[in-house]
Amino acid sequence: MSVLPDVAAIDRTFFYAVPEAWRADGRAHRLRVGSMVRVYLHGRRVNGWVTEIGARPPSGMELSPLVRLRGLGPPADLISLAGWAAWRWAGSRSTFLRLASPPRLVAGVVSGPVPPPRPVRPEAESGAGYEAAFETTPQSPVAVLRLPPPQDPVPVALAAARRGDALVIVPESTMARRVARALRQVGVRVAVTPEGWATAAGGGCTVVGSRAAAWMPMADPAAVVVFDEHDEALKSSSAPTWNARDVALERARRAGCPAVLTSPTPSLEALRAGRLLRPDRAAEREGWPRIEVIDRRYDDPTKGGLFAEGFRARLPDTGPVICVLNRTGRSRLLACAACGELARTDDGRAAMMIDEAMLVAADGSEARPAVCAKCGSTVLRNLRMGVTRAREELEALLGEPVGEVTAGTGATGVGAGSDHRFEPRVMIGTTAVLHRAGEAAAAVVFLDFDQELLAPRQRAAEQALGLLARAARVLGGRSGGGRLVVQTRQPDHAVLAAARRADPSILATAERDHRRLLSIPPYGAQAQVSGPGAPGLVESLGVGVEVRGPRRGSYLLKSAGHEPLLDALAAAGRPMEPVRVEVDPLRV
Repeated sequence: MSVLPDVAAIDRTFFYAVPEAWRADGRAHRLRVGSMVRVYLHGRRVNGWVTEIGARPPSGMELSPLVRLRGLGPPADLISLAGWAAWRWAGSRSTFLRLASPPRLVAGVVSGPVPPPRPVRPEAESGAGYEAAFETTPQSPVAVLRLPPPQDPVPVALAAARRGDALVIVPESTMARRVARALRQVGVRVAVTPEGWATAAGGGCTVVGSRAAAWMPMADPAAVVVFDEHDEALKSSSAPTWNARDVALERARRAGCPAVLTSPTPSLEALRAGRLLRPDRAAEREGWPRIEVIDRRYDDPTKGGLFAEGFRARLPDTGPVICVLNRTGRSRLLACAACGELARTDDGRAAMMIDEAMLVAADGSEARPAVCAKCGSTVLRNLRMGVTRAREELEALLGEPVGEVTAGTGATGVGAGSDHRFEPRVMIGTTAVLHRAGEAAAAVVFLDFDQELLAPRQRAAEQALGLLARAARVLGGRSGGGRLVVQTRQPDHAVLAAARRADPSILATAERDHRRLLSIPPYGAQAQVSGPGAPGLVESLGVGVEVRGPRRGSYLLKSAGHEPLLDALAAAGRPMEPVRVEVDPLRV
């Protein structure tokens, strides 16, 4: 039989013999594709997975015996899926098989009763309104459901569970637990990743989990659902940089079952994958809060600071207030000291920064003298302020304590209970504060939204609208009564127009035309290559791949589609020196 060792640097199978003792005691009969075993490889013992039973080695080859049968592993369909994913994200099969393996050794599956065709309790009827989303055809097997930001995901999950064994993927573990609890309350048998691996392998249940749930075993999937498909948490930050949404879509395609992607702001990748289903306009408008835009174009940049005139009056006197100032990244936001015009590229999409007395785009695509394009002034002011200093100024302005939250430092001066209500009342932080705030804020304020709109990233606008949708969820939509306040020098930007009108298609149309023109994903394929081995890998690429760079030690690879790019990466192999390959980079 053939075995794939659990060694990332060795992505090939080896032949091994089944010990005679295993045939006598029955262990040989327990071997199957995906079984987890222990083998000798180059003089040391390593773990591995059986990839083929009855594989015939070349004649005359002396085979080493298997050392130990460890337990159940990924089923055959996930072994095959791992091979596809290794090609799709330029990684090794062992990386994906580790995700598909149980967290602890499993000797057998946990079988349950065959469930009825629908949840047994009448409360489950709340999911009936979404059944049409799962009525797909071979020509249209994927549906994209545009839900308002505060929309409860449970009814959609119930509609999926009514069809049989469903795979439900969400971006956060807290949401997974909430969905699983709600499904169990109406009689659905649920397996939650990762502890429910054996239950999922036994079948007769709905699998619920965050990103890794895409690799849970399922004997016969009847439906696949991915909530908040636009959320970056669904994409692995470590190489290979796989995306749970795309793995789920491939699983649904292979199983021949319907797939539903939900999002308040569907990505262009999702809109290309399936047909769009939109809610009633009144319901969608109700799901987005009223947005107060503070236009700072005419503020004096030498006096105004971070907070606009009258800022204090925009904040409620009671209830939690969340102020967002995203200080991460390298870009500086510059404004003309005379007229307040932002230093931007010619197309207005990206900020520019000072480099050796020149204004330079972050990606190096554009450079010009450090002169205001509107009035010709040569005096430019850096508008960027960090969270800590902003907290101190906000405390002085409000006359009350202000807490600070960032992804790297956690909460400073904050007491948080299990209900996510924070003390003090006013919080400031990077976008991490939105994920810790729960759903009870009286106001969410973006202190400098231009940092998001002008971020030097291809997907900056799409990501900025996602932030507004996250804030809308925290506020509870229009019915929640909370305020969404945005300080900006670009009040007419398509992102703000889409949020104000509760119509994400406004931005989707603008982004589609822009990306098509520049062949940016999903209308082209990209990969970012970095590390000491990057130059050698780039040199070994064949034709059909455009190479840009190096810039800051990395190369950007582009092609008209995924196949030529991924085939070229697969043919090039890996250099001896370390190299990181990020396919479909989100922040390039």
